[in-house]
This record gives sequence, structure tokens and C-alpha cells, in this order.
Amino acid sequence: MRVIAGSRKGHTIAAPRGLDTRPTSDRVRENVFNLVGPLDGASVLDLYAGSGALGIEALSRGAARAVFVERDHDAVRTIERNLDSLRLTGARVVRADAVTTLAQEVAGARKYDLVLVDPPYGMYPSLQPQLARYLPPLLAEDGLLVLETDARVEPDLPLPLRTSRRYGQARITVYEGRGGGAGR
Repeated sequence: MRVIAGSRKGHTIAAPRGLDTRPTSDRVRENVFNLVGPLDGASVLDLYAGSGALGIEALSRGAARAVFVERDHDAVRTIERNLDSLRLTGARVVRADAVTTLAQEVAGARKYDLVLVDPPYGMYPSLQPQLARYLPPLLAEDGLLVLETDARVEPDLPLPLRTSRRYGQARITVYEGRGGGAGR
């Protein structure tokens, strides 16, 4: 994998070993960030971060800060190594369960301009109620939420839908904050 654009364009990103992590392909990441648009100064939350590829791409494209949430120890070490090797600043890596972290972020009244959610495909149906509860209050008024699921899944979150597109086995669904995503 590689960084698609921005200050670290072309640099390689490592992925955790094994089959537990399914990194978002370069092609899908490129399409995601074409849909998202400019990220200058944005605050990003990368849930189920895996290798950190989505959040790293956001930082490379100008996001000011990114919080990476991943519970797998090897994946967390991979994210940290990727951030170190790319010399990216403004990143915080949290080793924890994503839903628990979401609840804490909501309790802390934090807001994000871009929320990236890429859970293991098989977990999404059981996660949808918690995501529907915790994600809307975390999204800045003009923010965007990008959800990656299995292509056969039609996610339904209580936010305005911007678009939903299939890329091979993946579906990318983009939701807008309550302000309609006007800042992107």
C-alpha cells in the first residue's frame, strides 16, 4: 500500500500481518478522498484503523490531527511505525474498543470534521445500533462520515446521506453532518 496524495504521496504504508486486518485498497482510498475533498486543518477520527491507511491519507492531505482507534495490539504497533516512518505529526493512537472509545468521545463532547469507519465486514450488522447512537453527535456540523462495509450491505445511519458507491467487494457510504457538509 502507498499514500495516494498530499505531503507523503507515494510513500509506502505497512499493513499488520495475518488475516485479521483488511486494509482499504489504494483505489478505494483514492475514491474516498476524491469524495471527501479538501482536508486543510481538519480533525479526523479513524475507527477500526487497522494499518492506519485512511487516517494517514487524511494527514498527508492536510488534516491537522487524527485519532486512530484500534484494539488489536499488532495493528496498533503497525500504525505507530507507519506514523513514525512517515514523520507525521498531529496523530494520537488509542488501543481500545471502538464503541467504548465512541462513548468516551461523545461524553467529552468532542467533534470531528471527518470520521472514517471501517469495521470488519462481518461485525457491521451488530455494530450498526451503537454506531447510529454515537456517531451523529461526534460529527461536526459541516463534517463528513465515511463508512466502509461489504458491498452487499446498505448501511442506514441517522445522518443525511451524501452518496453510497460500490467498489468491488466494498461499499463506501458518505454521510454529512447536520449542517449538510457545506465546508467540504
